[in-house]
Amino acid sequence: NECFESSGFRWACGYLVTAFEAFVVRMMEVPRGPILVLKEQTKREVGYKVQRSNVQAAKTIADVIRTCLGPRSMLKMLMDPMGGIVMTNDGNAILREITVEHPAAKTLIEVSRTQDEEVGDGTTSVIILAGEMMSVAEPFLNQQMHPTVIIAAFRQALDDILIVARDQLSVEIDVNDRDSILKIIQSCVQTKFISGWSELACQIALDAVKTVVLEDNGRREIDIKRYAKVEMIPGGAIEDSRVLTGVMLNKDVTHSKMRRRIEKPRIVLLDCTLEFKKGESQTDLELSKDMDFNHILQLEETYVREMCGHLIAVKPDLVITEKGLSDLASHFLVKNNISAIRRVRKSDNNRIARATGATIVNRPDELREEDVGTGCGLFEITKFGDEYFTYLIECQDPKACTILLRGASKDILKEVDRNLNDAMNVARNVLIDPYMLPGGGATEMALSCALTEKAKSVPGVHQWPYQAVAKALEVIPQTLIQNCGGNTIRTLTALRAKHAAGGCSSWGVDGVKGTIVDMAVLGVWDPLSVKLQSFKTAIETAILLLRIDDIVSGTKKASGEPKQQAKEEQPEKGAED
Repeated sequence: NECFESSGFRWACGYLVTAFEAFVVRMMEVPRGPILVLKEQTKREVGYKVQRSNVQAAKTIADVIRTCLGPRSMLKMLMDPMGGIVMTNDGNAILREITVEHPAAKTLIEVSRTQDEEVGDGTTSVIILAGEMMSVAEPFLNQQMHPTVIIAAFRQALDDILIVARDQLSVEIDVNDRDSILKIIQSCVQTKFISGWSELACQIALDAVKTVVLEDNGRREIDIKRYAKVEMIPGGAIEDSRVLTGVMLNKDVTHSKMRRRIEKPRIVLLDCTLEFKKGESQTDLELSKDMDFNHILQLEETYVREMCGHLIAVKPDLVITEKGLSDLASHFLVKNNISAIRRVRKSDNNRIARATGATIVNRPDELREEDVGTGCGLFEITKFGDEYFTYLIECQDPKACTILLRGASKDILKEVDRNLNDAMNVARNVLIDPYMLPGGGATEMALSCALTEKAKSVPGVHQWPYQAVAKALEVIPQTLIQNCGGNTIRTLTALRAKHAAGGCSSWGVDGVKGTIVDMAVLGVWDPLSVKLQSFKTAIETAILLLRIDDIVSGTKKASGEPKQQAKEEQPEKGAED
């Protein structure tokens, strides 16, 4: 009783009552609605919903081009907003024309473009593989398995795939054996539109790549994009296509009296104008005498005559410039029996320089004898339809070439161009990294069996996602069987049993008949670099998408809106002042 009646206890009780009243008042002042950090227009998705959305987007993109795999693949017809039509079965070309909104789908399209730039082939299979990797990860997400556990197992599986593919399955080939390289290129071409002309396409691709090979200090450089140009001329038949030992341009000479055929010409290349130099801005001249205008014209003529004099001094047969060439300069060149071509592209000029041995000169007065190109065997201008084409062919050891494509229409030529580009990239990959793997899904099935066996030794919960990667690899032979109308379950089971028996790592699916066959006997091979890049890109893309657990998307203001708002605010400020 004495304790409860003491002054200290009463003070403590009073303090507690006051503090409680203050707490109640504060709670009543706190707003009951949700606290908004993001703008109202912003949409946000978090957690499992995001991961499931990414899986569905990846599966949808993979299903779009699933029928484009293998020799029995179907074509897709796409129409762009301008009314142009694209008919192709190339994965990158299809996805490039599709407009998508989902960020995961955009990531997969970027993956296809990266695969095309890196190795030039395998754009369809990499998307199918990436979609299947996301698909096999979905059950584990449904079971509340953490994404980092799945990612760790995927990374371990990828490391084992690369080791097994390079050390156990790959076969080295001789780059000097033309038949072996042609077999690999033919495996690529057989799945394309030009499979009916596969022998011609393989010959063209290999000849073009071997032409542009440049070896310098033990380093081999093969630049197809810059030095192997494709010229498409509608008309004729595809059988008329060929590789030119030189360069072809869609140009004609500047004067009708100039020669259109010269054997073993001396060629001068310029990247400057052969005309009177004009002022960069507006130029005014004040004439005080009636003879001043004639004097100005005489100065211009003298300037052009001097430039042409420097050219004539080295006795060329052909002058090619990237810039303009005046009528007066043409007159001086015609008088000295010199042909001239003007306004040539920079890239074409570089290819001519590499093919003929000429040096591109910036100033005519600096021209020397060693700058003249003498490696060309024939200069000739031919007319196709209404247009003139310049040939610089029969070059001695040209390091640049032109592929002349003929066909019925522009749409066919564009598809042949895409197919031929893939074939040339395959030839380039083989020459740089001369290893190959069995095709027809044999590599994927062999890797699947190896991973299934190794999964037994993987400790803990990582074993199940690791084994799922092995299952995902079977999507390539499965798709090949589906696309040729075979019995998927029966054929895939027979192939799985064949690989499980051991010693049959080269057995795969015949994409034409839908039966299992030894790829070494059938002669279907894929470059090692293309396969490894496909595996790395597909699995790493799946890992990237699985790491995402939050998507924030909002509406951006139009670019002109803030400026307009600022203008509207300025008069109000002036009125206040």
